[in-house]
Amino acid sequence: MRLIRLLKNDIAREASEWVDESIISEAQAQSICERYEVDYHQANNSSFAYNVLIALAGLFLGLALITLLGANWDEIPRALRMSGLIVLTLATQAWGVRKFLAKQRGAAIGTFLLGNFFYGAAIVLIAQIYHLGEHMPDGIFWWALGCLPFALLSKSPLLTLQALILAMIWFFVESGMGFYPMLFPIFIAASLYILLSGKRSIPLLLCTIAALGFWFEYSLSEFWRDSRHFRFEAEHLAVSVGLFILIYAFSHWLNNKQSVLAKDYASVLALWSLRFGLILMIILSYEEPWKELISAHWEHQTSAIILSSLFSAIALYLSYAANKLIPIVFVVPAYLLSLLMVLASADESNAVAFQVFYNLALISTGIWLIFKGIRDGISHYFSLGVATILITAFIRYIDLVGDYIGAAVLFSVFAVLLIV
Repeated sequence: MRLIRLLKNDIAREASEWVDESIISEAQAQSICERYEVDYHQANNSSFAYNVLIALAGLFLGLALITLLGANWDEIPRALRMSGLIVLTLATQAWGVRKFLAKQRGAAIGTFLLGNFFYGAAIVLIAQIYHLGEHMPDGIFWWALGCLPFALLSKSPLLTLQALILAMIWFFVESGMGFYPMLFPIFIAASLYILLSGKRSIPLLLCTIAALGFWFEYSLSEFWRDSRHFRFEAEHLAVSVGLFILIYAFSHWLNNKQSVLAKDYASVLALWSLRFGLILMIILSYEEPWKELISAHWEHQTSAIILSSLFSAIALYLSYAANKLIPIVFVVPAYLLSLLMVLASADESNAVAFQVFYNLALISTGIWLIFKGIRDGISHYFSLGVATILITAFIRYIDLVGDYIGAAVLFSVFAVLLIV
């Protein structure tokens, strides 16, 4: 039975119980834990929970202090307010550095996290003191940038995630005002560095992939736009689909690496790429989205086709290198053919043909997921396949394709596919 990697942190506790029951020796338990890069001794180690409690206590203490200062803000002299904020921030971060140098990593990360909140509060309050509000997103940017050195110093995924989330807030506020966030790749590069050199972090991985996607799409908008504001056209959907196909193929290539960390990340990328693909196919199983795509202007179709073709070619190469051409060898032609047929269509009545094709594709994908789950012993693939088939049948029962005869034919085709 295949081990679910996302739950591997429970191995140490299970292995400790097996040792207590004399099922395996302690040396064997340590070998099993080392295979999945977990600490055998963490089962009886309460330092993590202790550090979490200390960090939460420090956070609430900081919030109480900020609340108290805010209630008496106007009565405090300006110079005292300014110096107090700076001293509080520097003292907190200095204490975190001291803990880090003393090899107390958990306490150091908790202190750095608290100090980063103090730093953000200091930026806001100092800007309020001196009425600095010419370009509001700059404050968020400097807050995120100030968090980054401590994240890199400690190689903490939690601190990096804090910096990346702040950077993404700055990214959307800045772009919402019509400005391109030029320095955003700094935070993406830092996140990738921590993912490769730090501890495993699935939330940081997913946020980094989301940040990469948004940055790429906004960069396309910057390249395509002809006004002060960003606009998202039909081309962005085509490019996004190509990106997720590329990520899915990359997960196969990554899974072939010897590193357990790489295999963990590959499993997460494959699972979320599949989920995105199924959600998109469910949306495209309706007629209206296809009508919108057919009637769209497609002002940048040449560059969209070039990018889509490039992503598809790279995806095919990665799948070939990983010896995992299926299902990419079916997905890529369907993706490119759909794109070209939409661009060539001028009549919205063709939307029904696209709708029928993607309903059949949904059922076929569900069947493939079920077989893959049974063959490889992966339960979430099996469950995802069953859910896909049931959801497709349910929405098609509510929203009949064409008429009753057409819906009956479609359900009959579903049944034949399942029987075969």
